[in-house]
Amino acid sequence: MAKRKRLTLPMGLGGDDGFEAGETQPALAQEPPALFAPLGAPPIARVAGDSAAVAALEDIAREMTLARESGRLVLSLPLDIIDEAYLVRDRVHADPEELEALMASMRQRGQQVPIEVTALPGGRYGLISGWRRLTALRRLSRQDAQFTTALAILRRPDTAATAYLAMVEENELRVGLSYYERARIILRTVEQGVFPDTQTALARLFAPASKAKRSKIGSFSRIVHALDGVLRFPNHIPERLGLSLSRALDQDTGLAVAIADSLEADPALQPHREIERLEAFLAPKKPQAAALPSATRLPPNGTEELPGLFVETGLGYMTFRGPRLTAHLQMQIIGLLNQLRE
Repeated sequence: MAKRKRLTLPMGLGGDDGFEAGETQPALAQEPPALFAPLGAPPIARVAGDSAAVAALEDIAREMTLARESGRLVLSLPLDIIDEAYLVRDRVHADPEELEALMASMRQRGQQVPIEVTALPGGRYGLISGWRRLTALRRLSRQDAQFTTALAILRRPDTAATAYLAMVEENELRVGLSYYERARIILRTVEQGVFPDTQTALARLFAPASKAKRSKIGSFSRIVHALDGVLRFPNHIPERLGLSLSRALDQDTGLAVAIADSLEADPALQPHREIERLEAFLAPKKPQAAALPSATRLPPNGTEELPGLFVETGLGYMTFRGPRLTAHLQMQIIGLLNQLRE
């Protein structure tokens, strides 16, 4: 009988681990044999590879953290952990039509521009900019369950002044503020101690604005100081009317009280009505007749002094009218005036 030839496994797995030709191969051990390990990979190389992989993961984690903290990573935050009252908002009023248009856009395309937030204690976030977007998302969340989060970028303002500056700059670029809203945020930041006075707040928050524009904002601050909470539609006040109202408030200390009493007794329900009321307060008053001795008291306005000649008088004026005021009579009056001058 021919002698059976003993077979030896490759990769040095011979010896007692071999099997005779024609015999059934034994089952694999609990750990795979070295045959299935990477070729030419000694233990020290595998350890070095594992260390490199761990180091790479740590680098990625550090980069992700840095990107998040530097505002290069967009977060998805639940709406209920965002505090919109973190800053006093500069925007007084959101136009209903504009807000509806924004909501319609979000329904169709989602939130396209992230809001800006800062981290607060307790895992909450304070809103820096994006009040209109957050307002639109919260209204949508009451209508559609898919709107539960807001895209946000994390900011780390070093001071409250920096946070307010970020809010103002964002609104100036995206929508623009009314002069009243600009002036209001100036006063509110001073009241909260963010800035020592209105001039500093004006210079810091609106540094890119021209000197003329900052002057107008300063003028509107007088209106905010005197009538904030009294006016219902202050952001509708036109620039020219606002500047005139500011000067009038400076000159007449009782004007603010008169406007407040008038609007409290009969509130203006539409923006144009409130503007008309303010314009009426600023309209020049018709001079009243000066008090004169009874012997020289002027006749009531509209008295017919001569047939066909009526006279209206007041402090600093006298008006003649009527068909009797012919060119000849006018020359006679002028002649009398010349005699007085002589």
